[in-house]
Amino acid sequence: MTLTFPPLIPPLILRGGHRQTLWAFLSQGVDPQVRETARRHPLDLPDGDRLILHDDCPVGWGPGHPFVLLLHGLAGGYDSAYLVRMMMRLTARGVRVFRLDHRGAGAGAGLARRPYHAGCSPDVRLAFHHASSLCNGSLGGLVGFSLSGNMVLKMLGEDARAGTLPRYLVCAAAVNPPIDLEQCSQALQRRSNRLYERHFTRLLHEQVEDRLRVFPDAPRPLFTTPPQQLREFDDGYTAPVSGFASVADYYERCSGIRFVPSILTPTLILTAADDPLIPVQSFQQLPALPNLHVHIARHGGHLGYIARRGCDPDNRWMDWRLLEWLGAHLRFPVPRPESR
Repeated sequence: MTLTFPPLIPPLILRGGHRQTLWAFLSQGVDPQVRETARRHPLDLPDGDRLILHDDCPVGWGPGHPFVLLLHGLAGGYDSAYLVRMMMRLTARGVRVFRLDHRGAGAGAGLARRPYHAGCSPDVRLAFHHASSLCNGSLGGLVGFSLSGNMVLKMLGEDARAGTLPRYLVCAAAVNPPIDLEQCSQALQRRSNRLYERHFTRLLHEQVEDRLRVFPDAPRPLFTTPPQQLREFDDGYTAPVSGFASVADYYERCSGIRFVPSILTPTLILTAADDPLIPVQSFQQLPALPNLHVHIARHGGHLGYIARRGCDPDNRWMDWRLLEWLGAHLRFPVPRPESR
């Protein structure tokens, strides 16, 4: 199935990837008064860690109605603005929505001895199967943002190769996924990206300290002083704690670009040419595949995609494209831009 997306035309003051990225973060588009009503399901992992699945079930939903599992990005959680916005838009259309907190994230803080990382496809697989089991045969979709987008692509490729695709998964989407982790690591080290890198590295280091306070016997980092770069953090903590020989081994084995050619599930990759964190070149080298729709927006930054008003009911261009993709496969109505 091929969809034609309208171009993203940004406001004049939001032209450029950095402006899109920062503005989307600062103006998150979620009413702070929105009441959290999701039911929480704990998910036990084989290694003893636990995830939390947040279940938003709209009034009138029943078996046979669609569901979607949403996955947050690096240092995010179930309450990340883009997840909350998508949850609200989907439940308003009668779709049951699950939001996953990865290991130690969001409501899962203090429930995992190990961190999540770009290769945690088994965790995503478990979460989708659990959500599907709660939905009694309903068809489902899967959406991963940023780092989780890479996990989604890895899972889809792995399952296609093994012949174990989830029975009720009919479509997936990955938004700004870091499909080439080595390229992304190099991009983060640019001077223009120093703010992002320090922000992510600081948050991740704080998560490690919090984890060790709860689990004194949890694996400890190799570094003795707080790292300043994400690669340094991955080399001294993520890679060795997660069983990789080195940071280079981690990046090589977990990059989604290795798994995309095997994908059989209808999948949307949505990214932006001006994303300051994810080099667009990694998407331009992807092969043309019948089940893969790659859309590279000219503007949008990293999880930004703020457009001028007019094309959609509001300026969150990314949200409406995801709704169109999911609606086309899960059979729920979403007005096309031409009719708005």
